[in-house]
Amino acid sequence: MGWNGAINMGQRMRGISFEIPNEYGKWLSHILKPFNCKNYYWLVGAGEEYKWQDNDLKPLFPDDVNILKGEDLLQFLDSEEPQYIVFADLKAFPTGTNILNIDKYEDFINSDCELILLIVDSSYTSIYCKDVETLNQLHANAKMINVDSLAYITDDNDFRKTLKAR
Repeated sequence: MGWNGAINMGQRMRGISFEIPNEYGKWLSHILKPFNCKNYYWLVGAGEEYKWQDNDLKPLFPDDVNILKGEDLLQFLDSEEPQYIVFADLKAFPTGTNILNIDKYEDFINSDCELILLIVDSSYTSIYCKDVETLNQLHANAKMINVDSLAYITDDNDFRKTLKAR
């Protein structure tokens, strides 16, 4: 159930993909709503995320930070200012586990990382998630926030060579 008719039962679900509008908003916060961000440390990869503050675009995350506690990530995402995401590369690691760079899907599977959120060119979004129940919740949430081109990523349709936004 919840396969949208597009996935054979033998295929492994890797994640979901969809498109968000190329506009200001709180997209990272909305996308991650069903995921308990506080229970994780977040590896912030090479992204380009901004907030609109004092009539100017300012970086959403500090330049000198590449690992954030979940509470700290949420403070940035839940800020009052509208945000504009060009590229985003966020990877969630449970507290107390090894945080390491992940280049390929096989690296993800063999790591402690539980979720990867990638946004490319302000719209194209991919979420990789090891837990199927959480993945289905993220899918239902994406449907609720009216994203475009929502689909499951499977072993057969995953086009990504690397799990990075850039």
